Amino acid sequence: MSSVRSRISGEKNELFPVYLKLAKQRCLAVGAGKTMEDKIPTLLACGATLTVVAPVATPKIQRLAEAQKIAWFPRRFETQDLDDMFLCVVATSSKATNHAIFEQAQQCGVLCNVVRDGACCNFYYPAVVKRGPLQIAISTAGHSGALAKRLREELEREFGPEWENWLRWLGEARSSLYDDPLSPRQRRTMLQKLASRKTQEEMFRRWGVPPKR
Repeated sequence: MSSVRSRISGEKNELFPVYLKLAKQRCLAVGAGKTMEDKIPTLLACGATLTVVAPVATPKIQRLAEAQKIAWFPRRFETQDLDDMFLCVVATSSKATNHAIFEQAQQCGVLCNVVRDGACCNFYYPAVVKRGPLQIAISTAGHSGALAKRLREELEREFGPEWENWLRWLGEARSSLYDDPLSPRQRRTMLQKLASRKTQEEMFRRWGVPPKR
């Protein structure tokens, strides 16, 4: 069993679950292969200002550069690429290079994720269920990406597209309550009632959403 444990990408400390705001934050991607094709759109969707450094890039990433959605520098990584960066994602074909970039990122105080190398990560990419403003993130701390994917698929069936409308409705109702001259206790009671399963099921029935079996 000890040999099995040694291969697991475990964490000595608890992971701190957090959602980062990346709008207008300068982020760096080192590598521009197929792996990075999945990472770059996630960063762009969050509004990050993204620089990509790699000698070659896939056609998909080249098109992003041509559309000026990213700044691509067709060369190898240089230490100064980390200057003023908030976050860095690394996926080159060289494990030694990946480790070296991670160490330099630590010295610069830049959050870094080396793809598929849990030992060289300040953060992990979770499996995410997204329904508008609702996001449910699943992490196994590097133990099993396959399990995270399976759980995501199960939750996607549980939380259908109707949850986006439900959450937006809740947001509007919450704003209206804060406009009313209610006491903090009354407002808290109303907010809990609005978010209750009973109210949710009532709204889903109004929208023609069939009940879960």
